[in-house]
Amino acid sequence: MRVLVTGATGFIGRPLTLRLLREHEVIAWTRDARAARSALGADVEIVSPADGDEALERAVRRADAIVNLAGASVAQRWTRRHRRAIVDSRVQLTARLVRAIAGCARPPALISASAVGYYGDSIGDATDAPLDEQAAPGEGFLADVCRAWEREALRAEQHGARVARLRIGVVLGRSGGALAKMLLPFQAGVGGRVGSGRQLVPWIHLDDVIEVIAHALHDERYRGAINLCAPRPRSNAELAHAIGRALGRSAWMPVPSWLVHLALGEASAVVLGGQNVVPSRLQQQLGYIFRFPDLDHALADILGAPGARRPNASAVQIRRLDRDELPDSDYARRRRPRYVMAQATIIDAPLDEVFAFFSDAQNLGAITPPDMSFLILTPTPIAMGEGAIIDYRIKLGPLPLRWRTRIDRFERGASFADAQLRGPYRCWWHEHSFRDIGGGKTLMEDRVYYALPFGPLGWLVHALAVRDKLRAIFGYRAVAIARRFGAAASGRSHVRDAQRDAA
Repeated sequence: MRVLVTGATGFIGRPLTLRLLREHEVIAWTRDARAARSALGADVEIVSPADGDEALERAVRRADAIVNLAGASVAQRWTRRHRRAIVDSRVQLTARLVRAIAGCARPPALISASAVGYYGDSIGDATDAPLDEQAAPGEGFLADVCRAWEREALRAEQHGARVARLRIGVVLGRSGGALAKMLLPFQAGVGGRVGSGRQLVPWIHLDDVIEVIAHALHDERYRGAINLCAPRPRSNAELAHAIGRALGRSAWMPVPSWLVHLALGEASAVVLGGQNVVPSRLQQQLGYIFRFPDLDHALADILGAPGARRPNASAVQIRRLDRDELPDSDYARRRRPRYVMAQATIIDAPLDEVFAFFSDAQNLGAITPPDMSFLILTPTPIAMGEGAIIDYRIKLGPLPLRWRTRIDRFERGASFADAQLRGPYRCWWHEHSFRDIGGGKTLMEDRVYYALPFGPLGWLVHALAVRDKLRAIFGYRAVAIARRFGAAASGRSHVRDAQRDAA
């Protein structure tokens, strides 16, 4: 199946694209082709306005299905200009997609995002009646936007397309979305409920959003309005306490409503309002089984220890380097690494496919946390081999950094190593090795030998910031790899056994 995705570089679109690549060809419609290539990898076809006025229409005609996720953020002050952007980015693009569908001999299915804001932004506490897909629309700016958005999507039915309207709740996931903003006060030790705390939050784990969309592409029963949220909404106060438990912090400092109004103006309705929305159709008609129906389990998966073991990977291990275990590299001998980080990952794909993916520099951004804003600067495609030089840009917190790497060793189908020539580390030598372990699976082992540039203070910087940051980055990689290739069924219990057998 060929799937066109709008909003492909967003919080949902980026991991969804990785997931879809397991089974489908993916076309991404984007305003910035260069950034999209860095974010989505080499296997996605990128289409942008630079390809001509009819580029989107041509992509629609080639697609078997469309996933429409594009939309400007609602989580900021609603100036007149931003209100227009919120509406236009949703309604106008959807209308354009529908016009293109009208010209298709075989109309593609349209899986179009909407939001639980369709039901309005009242307090929505536990005393309210549950809102299923038959409930009437509410009032307010977001309800108006959602109605207009869905109305445009529904027009595609007139042209023979199957249309599913996904009323998506508050999506919780790694490296972005609503949770990233919620975490800031907790990390500063001043987290707590917002406003009264009684407002219900119809939350959902990002993995469930992705799997529902993947189901909707194939299953003809996915049509009409579908509430996309977990079975049990939780109050804002319950969410705050659950975040505190996951982080080992107390939720003691409430944020008063007046302060939220002062910061966000009318957009404060997103935070102070709520909806008692339930996924009736998903559970009762479509038989979807949630991966994360429980909030505590969802947050444990998202916010667990950054080095925690993943279903397809060993824990990220970091330790001081012994003097007699330097890698066989002139670079490492000159730069004198002080630490070594190791992780083993079982990938549910054959060796040649896995090596081709990881040895293509364009795919690095697809498995890098979005908040690092990875961007390749070297013109692509890049001929990989010993001596190849690759320049890219990343962000560490608020700081933009240039990074230049050289491929220090390259053995096709077996291993390669890259060495940082310019960047934040005094030494960074990253070896990737790959082994066929049978059953169409591959064992990938990462070993990074590194040192910091801060002299005697390097150990303190490492302990306070760098160690956990590296664990988080490689923990994110393990999750992204599982999305792209599927989690190997034997991964959790057999990573160490596979290492031993392959040795």
